[in-house]
Amino acid sequence: MIIPQALQPGDTIAIVSPSSKILPEYIEGAVARLESWGYHIALGRHTYGAHGNFAGTPEERLSDLRMALLNPEVKAILCARGGYGAVHLLDGITSQEIRDNAKWIIGFSDISALHAMWVNAGVCSLHAPMCKHLTLEPDTQESTRYLRAILSGDKPQYQAESHPFDRHGEARAKIVGGNMAVLCGLLRTPYDIFQENTILFIEDVGERTYKVERMLYNLELAGVLPRLAGLIVGQFTDYKEDPGMCATMYEMIAARVARYNYPVTFGFPIGHVTDNHPIIEGIEATLSVTPQGTILRF
Repeated sequence: MIIPQALQPGDTIAIVSPSSKILPEYIEGAVARLESWGYHIALGRHTYGAHGNFAGTPEERLSDLRMALLNPEVKAILCARGGYGAVHLLDGITSQEIRDNAKWIIGFSDISALHAMWVNAGVCSLHAPMCKHLTLEPDTQESTRYLRAILSGDKPQYQAESHPFDRHGEARAKIVGGNMAVLCGLLRTPYDIFQENTILFIEDVGERTYKVERMLYNLELAGVLPRLAGLIVGQFTDYKEDPGMCATMYEMIAARVARYNYPVTFGFPIGHVTDNHPIIEGIEATLSVTPQGTILRF
């Protein structure tokens, strides 16, 4: 796997909107924050765009992403927001183009589709907060600090509290993951990230328990869950527990992986929450789950 180069003061970060449209003030806030870190900012022609729910037509959004990728002056690409729409762009960039122009692509949620494209091309990517977070959260907020550190070349170590459903153990393997609904939609495609002996991290927003269970059955029946090296269960937010399921979201997930022996940690700070710690996708990582808590090292 190619790890993109660390950014230097004065380097250019492009902000593009590959999915849904975004409030202008969040772009402006992110520009101000990144400039305060010493970076120059380039905006795609359609970063502020609107085409229905999207930031532009598929062709417009793809042209912005390609501009950012192929421009040698751009050293990293920050996706403005998620939503829906990144899947429209997957066949518009080749793996060779991504490898020849290896640079960070930054974002989460719907941007999980682009992370899958990067990782399958052999280039690490950065599952991390986007423009809204950079606008609303201070420099001192943990996930903000970690994002800045990774862009500068550091590889952080994360600690999380123990959870009653944790399964203790240690694994070292390539780490991949993201939004469950997005990634399961790519299963058995050229952008499938579910590989043998990986540490998988998952999160989602607004998905009811039975829908997440259906996705997990899909992964189990496809042979994915039995072959993992470890599982990180992040934040599942903006849904109501369903008493008819006879289990909470986390109880259901724990039951689905109960037969396997790899370490599993629950409630990790990844997802549609303020504490959305950046994950370097595609890199070798060590997951240690103990009675005292969880440690994730890159």
